[in-house]
Amino acid sequence: AVGLLHDLDYEMFPQEHCIKSARIMEGLGIDSVYIRAVMSHAYGICTDVRPESQMEKVLYTVDELTGLINAACLMRPSKSVLDIEVKSVKKKFRDKSFAAGVNRDTILNGCHMLNMDLDEIIRLTICGMREAAEDIGLKGSL
Repeated sequence: AVGLLHDLDYEMFPQEHCIKSARIMEGLGIDSVYIRAVMSHAYGICTDVRPESQMEKVLYTVDELTGLINAACLMRPSKSVLDIEVKSVKKKFRDKSFAAGVNRDTILNGCHMLNMDLDEIIRLTICGMREAAEDIGLKGSL
């Protein structure tokens, strides 16, 4: 649920990202645990809410990483997450000009917070994206 809500305000209020989301969710009576998680996903970018719970740390890390994986998938002939491998994503991760809007430091900070290495986070994120490949438009031609 937090993953679905985390960018609730971004398109309408990009300058007040997360702040508007918090107000909207508070008005709807959404649990403060979820509101805090949404706020923490933009830690160091537009909020000072540091990720503390496992859910917050995962959202903080994977939000940026899914953007990189998505871009990498779209560059593939198959346009699919179903055939991408960790090695391919790592190559794109190292290329700072590829998906330049993806904050690699956020991903690395998240790995540190989760006490996991980058390869494992990439692998788990790819697996999660594969489960939803059709829903997220990355089934491609496979």
